[in-house]
Amino acid sequence: MKSTAQLTELRAKDIPALQTELDSLLKAHFNLRMQKGTQQLQNTSQLGNTKRAIARVRTLIQEKKAKG
Repeated sequence: MKSTAQLTELRAKDIPALQTELDSLLKAHFNLRMQKGTQQLQNTSQLGNTKRAIARVRTLIQEKKAKG
């Protein structure tokens, strides 16, 4: 349910908004990787969640570019 609502919200955005969302997700993923490297990360499932969110946003960007 949560990802469906998130996907609906992302589909409503245009390409520049999706690009800023992607940038923030990439920064968050980098920070999580640094926390993991220094053994400060408590919840390791956050890494997978951000990777999936990045893939979701990249897929939507490609779909919107293909449509025109």
